Amino acid sequence: MLFCIKYFALNPLKNLLFLLCFSIASLCFAQKQTITVKYSGSLSSDPDIEDGAKVFLRDKSQQVHFIHKGADVFCDKAIYYEDQDYLEAFSNVVMKQGDSINMTAKYVEYSGKTQMAFARGDVVLTEPQSVLTTDKLYYDRNRQLAYYDTKGKVVRDSSGTITSQIGRYYMAASKYQFTQDVVLVNPQYTLNTERLDFFTENGHAYLFGPSTIVGETSKVYCERGFYNTNNDIGHFQRNAKIDYDNRTVEGDSIYFDRNKSFASATNNITVTDTINKSIVRGHYAEVWRAKDSIFITKRALAITVQEKDSVYLHSDTLMVTGNAENRITRAYYNAKLYKSDLAGKSDSIHVNHKTGLTQMINLSRFSSTDAFATKRKPVLWNLGNQMTGDTIHVISNIETEQLDSLKVFNNAFLVNKDTLSEDGYNQIKGQRLIGLFRDNELYNVDIIKNAEVIYYSRNAENELVGINKSKSGSINIKIEEQAIEEIRLIQQIDGQLFPESQFPKSGKRFRGFDWRGEERPMSVEDLFKDDPPLILPKIKGLEDYVPPEEFIDDSVNERIEEAGKATPNKPNKAARNLPTQPSFPLPLKPKLEATDTIKKPSKGTLKEAIKVKEKTKDQ
Repeated sequence: MLFCIKYFALNPLKNLLFLLCFSIASLCFAQKQTITVKYSGSLSSDPDIEDGAKVFLRDKSQQVHFIHKGADVFCDKAIYYEDQDYLEAFSNVVMKQGDSINMTAKYVEYSGKTQMAFARGDVVLTEPQSVLTTDKLYYDRNRQLAYYDTKGKVVRDSSGTITSQIGRYYMAASKYQFTQDVVLVNPQYTLNTERLDFFTENGHAYLFGPSTIVGETSKVYCERGFYNTNNDIGHFQRNAKIDYDNRTVEGDSIYFDRNKSFASATNNITVTDTINKSIVRGHYAEVWRAKDSIFITKRALAITVQEKDSVYLHSDTLMVTGNAENRITRAYYNAKLYKSDLAGKSDSIHVNHKTGLTQMINLSRFSSTDAFATKRKPVLWNLGNQMTGDTIHVISNIETEQLDSLKVFNNAFLVNKDTLSEDGYNQIKGQRLIGLFRDNELYNVDIIKNAEVIYYSRNAENELVGINKSKSGSINIKIEEQAIEEIRLIQQIDGQLFPESQFPKSGKRFRGFDWRGEERPMSVEDLFKDDPPLILPKIKGLEDYVPPEEFIDDSVNERIEEAGKATPNKPNKAARNLPTQPSFPLPLKPKLEATDTIKKPSKGTLKEAIKVKEKTKDQ
């Protein structure tokens, strides 16, 4: 021993060469490692099977046990083709790979040269996070890929049960790839899709093609999506929409949290409420189902659908809250409303759909010293009449969908342009205004307290008689066909009718006069004409579907061909047909003898799969 130590110490170069040669020899030995029998109850041969084939049977104590490169195979009966390093295992077959993969079946074929296996009959593949069951399974140990095309089922406790016609399991990535008639059943929902990538470690599911997630209270549809089955959070795109409680949310991109009953959407959003006959649009929205509320911004538009004339409400931000019996819409920051015979504009608008009350509010943050204070006061147009004030209330009949009345509080101002003069305006102002509607047209107006009027008086031939300027405690006005028909001054303080030539030019406008006809929206498109430029975020999106690799591909064919070169005079067992059923009844009898007759297996499936692949490729 001392001599050996001194020798290696004195000859470091030889030492290195020796170790290198030893390592190469060990590597070559490992690469040529064949299937090894670790335990067998009995051993025999049968010329009816194939020359050199060995038959192994279990005994009463334990099963036949084979090992190969980290894999263990247990069975009741086996045929081992030593010259081809090929194994057929029958009855109660168990194949294990370390502590992570465990497969059971009635029948298994395994090639030590290609490390490919085929299992059939009540196949169960178990890994730490899931259990796969199917009738037929292909398993490639080189690529760590399992494949079935005879319908399979995967059970994962936290996610539910997944079934599909075709499935692949990538063991290194703990990933399933399901195609054709994919269904995931969870106690809270059922997911249907054509293609699904599912990761067992984190429960992440990626949806491709038309997909639905149907729960007790909601239904999700998309054509590209992601769903975390562990915490019930999803992200959906491409014609994505969510249906719940007679309400539908659509958008380019939708985020969904089932536990919080919350959804948010980005870009080209439409929320349709069939019960309340309303539609809300915008480019960012948040929906809280439990609170029955919607928040939407970026060109937000609410549409109250009416049989004859829908009402459009637009603002920077919209909030819709409350159930169908007590629905409230709030619009703020540059709020506007439009219908064919009515339009309005204010800082914010509050609509109570139960009472039919619409409040147009001037925000207190805009003081009278603000240069834009007058412009920011609420304004309402009905046909030819413009009304302004600090606050405006419009009341509608919710049953007939007709305008009923309006109230203008503080600094009430009604302006009606005289149609025959160039710059003449009929003006009525006071502390408060109360108006009544008939067939959606303003026909009666009362100005209460500190009332003043400038009125262009004309005769039956529409000739100007004079300009009336008066003050009184209150004023009543009758309007017919969009023109002032009669003015009644109540508790008149003073007044005078001036010929037009004698009417002072400086007195043609009351203090606070502000004609805002150019701001009036004349169409739905006009609601957006003074909005700031809209810059929408770019939806990054989820990655497109990557077609799965074929189980039998060129690399597999090369491995099979290479394995066959080792035994040119023998049929290539790795590529030969496999039996569709075991050659004898299952399960085996408890007592097995070495003299039991074992028939040669019938033609099977693996080679047929290879032929189909080659035929498809040629076509």
